Amino acid sequence: MTTRLQIEARQDCDLWASLADDLAEFCETTLCPSAERLGVSGEVSVLFTDDAAMRELNALWREIDKPTDVLSFPSGDRGRFLSGGPPPHLGDIAIGFEISAGDAGRLGRSLQFHMAHLLVHGFLHLLDYDHIDPEDARVMEALEAELLADLGWPDPYASDDRANVGDH
Repeated sequence: MTTRLQIEARQDCDLWASLADDLAEFCETTLCPSAERLGVSGEVSVLFTDDAAMRELNALWREIDKPTDVLSFPSGDRGRFLSGGPPPHLGDIAIGFEISAGDAGRLGRSLQFHMAHLLVHGFLHLLDYDHIDPEDARVMEALEAELLADLGWPDPYASDDRANVGDH
C-alpha cells in the first residue's frame, strides 16, 4: 500500500509569518516523510495559533487553564481505512506561537527546528504514542529523534530537553 498524507494547515494569527512562507508546505515536508516511514495514510489538520487560543483549547479539552506549545486531538478514525476508500482523518494538531517561539530561543534552537519537532511530536500523538509512562516516553522520544534525523535535524533530546516539549 502506498502511504499518503493529506494536510490542511491554517493559521489564525499573523505571528507565524516568520516561520515559513507557506505553512502547508512546511507541514508537508515535515510530516509526509514521517507518515511514509511509518506506513500511515490519512488526513491531518494543523492549526497555527497563539497562546490565548491554546489556553482556551487546553482549558476546554484538558481542564488545564494555561497555554501549552502543542495539542493533539486524535480522531479514532484510523481503523476505517479501506483500500480505494477515502483516507481516514487521523486528527488535529494545534500549535501556539509564543510558548513555542520562547522555548526555541531558550533551548538555542531555530524556530523551524523546534516547530518540526512539535509537528512530529503532535503527529505521533495522533498515532497513539504517548510519553506519560517512562517506557512509553523512551519509545516516543527515540522515534521522534529518528523521524527528525530523516529530515536532517539533530536529536531534540540530546541535551535532555524532555521537560520542555509536549507537556500535554
